[in-house]
Amino acid sequence: MDSPSFEQGRRGGPKSVTAEEKAQAREVSLRRVGGLFSAHRGQIALVTAIIVASSVIGMASPFLLREVIDVALPQADLTLLVWLVLGMVAVAGLTAALGVVQTWISTNVGQQIMHRLRTDVFAHLHRQSIAFFTRTRAGEVQSRITNDIGGMQAVVTSTATSVASNLTTTVATAVAMAALSWQLSLVSLVVMPPAVYLTRRVARMRRTITAQRQRELADLNVTIEEGLSVSGVQLSKTTGTGPALVERFAASSARLIDLELRSELAGRWRMASMSIIFAAIPAVIYLSAGLPATAGALSIGTLVAFTALQGSLFRPLMGLLNVGVSLTSSLALFARIFEYLDLPVDVDDPARPVTIDPARVAGHLRLEDVTFAYPGSGTAAVAGVSLDVPAGTSLALVGATGSGKSTIAALVSRLYDPAAGRITVDGVDLRDLRLADLARIVGVVSQETYLLHTTIRENLRYVKPDATDAEIERAARAAQIHDLITELPDGYDTMVGSRGHRFSGGEKQRIAIARTLLRDPRVLVLDEATSALDTETERAVQRALDELSRGRTTITIAHRMSTVRDADQIAVVDHGRILESGTHADLVQDGGRYAALAA
Repeated sequence: MDSPSFEQGRRGGPKSVTAEEKAQAREVSLRRVGGLFSAHRGQIALVTAIIVASSVIGMASPFLLREVIDVALPQADLTLLVWLVLGMVAVAGLTAALGVVQTWISTNVGQQIMHRLRTDVFAHLHRQSIAFFTRTRAGEVQSRITNDIGGMQAVVTSTATSVASNLTTTVATAVAMAALSWQLSLVSLVVMPPAVYLTRRVARMRRTITAQRQRELADLNVTIEEGLSVSGVQLSKTTGTGPALVERFAASSARLIDLELRSELAGRWRMASMSIIFAAIPAVIYLSAGLPATAGALSIGTLVAFTALQGSLFRPLMGLLNVGVSLTSSLALFARIFEYLDLPVDVDDPARPVTIDPARVAGHLRLEDVTFAYPGSGTAAVAGVSLDVPAGTSLALVGATGSGKSTIAALVSRLYDPAAGRITVDGVDLRDLRLADLARIVGVVSQETYLLHTTIRENLRYVKPDATDAEIERAARAAQIHDLITELPDGYDTMVGSRGHRFSGGEKQRIAIARTLLRDPRVLVLDEATSALDTETERAVQRALDELSRGRTTITIAHRMSTVRDADQIAVVDHGRILESGTHADLVQDGGRYAALAA
């Protein structure tokens, strides 16, 4: 999912963008990036003070060197020479110690910002509705959190300190150079215009390449996610598409090589050009000092000290320019992260939630003229559905595939919100409940059972972290899975494997049922929980479901009539509407759609 360009017109067509508009967009981005550091102002101020102190102390070295050459050595003053040398060593030691402290503080700040970014993105994405994840590639999400945020690390952890350090050193060096000889300082300034010009060109190139590289990394992540998951490997082995998948991965990786090379080489020719310019300046300085008009005006010590300062100006000046390049190129990464952070949350906690005790909910469920359409679809998946399910009773939804049964189930568990109408439990609109409270009230067992790659015990405890071993065992017994677990070599500590693939479909279903039993929801949604099972396994799972459903308000979605005929209420769904409803006997007697399905 690529970030929409701000160069897109309001009508969807391309339009030209003025330099002022681009500058405004860049300013907003930089201001937002700067906001990441706002919580660490005190630490950044301390680091800046250390940097300034270190830069000022470091500027003493060339003046000490001038005294050594112009005074101590010509006059053979050994005492002065010793003190000057000790001073030079002390300056080096003190600046090194300050550098260690500065690095520790700045790295700590950077890592805290990285932690906050990762956590904020993960938490915000976790609040997104199912619609977001159905339209977004899993590898793309992972790439944003790992590759994009990881690529920002160097900028986040070092930008503020690099700017302060290099700027302070550059200013201090320039002041020291002017103090030694303002005439020679003017000669040194010729390097600035080409340096700034070349830096801006490289920054623009790298920003474009960085955006391309991150998109390619996202594609690579998608290929890994799709190709190396258990389901993906099974698909490729059974369809013979493994070689094509490897070829696709290799092509994506090869494109990354090209982008990495272009990114690196975009700055190398600039560095080479600047090195030549900086190397030529000392020659110009020596020539200037030897001209008849200036000959004898400068001492040897001043000339040597000035040349040393001018040489040391190269590192901080280039560092300062490099920060600009890195920050500009990293704006592509920040844009991708901010795009996710700016995603609206479709299904969220209400501003003023209704306080409710999930343990005291009776479970009276009502759907009142509910209408819903999936994003991007012009047809309503559910249209004007009204149902009343009294507490402790069961409702069965039947109908052809795509009729809207699972959509109703998804609305009851609030994976989506209806576009019109409302769904209530004990008279309270689901949208007025905290999502955490709703999750304790409504439990879902679906056909697709998802198990974590950990032990059976931790899979069960996932929904109730404080569950005791006795509670876990009791839930497993009720779900008809305890005996099978105890027969395993490691019992409840057996690893289930990726997505639970080491267990059969019926075994996974019963583990999922035990997990739901631990939550003890008052409303239960069974979304075709036995449709993919053989007859014998279905009987075992059905016994577990019967135990799970006892005393709860239950909505069952199934194709097999044998699983719904005992429901208190049966509703026939067709194209998102309720065609008829009633008990099994009543609907068969009416001779309508249900009677045809049950025949």
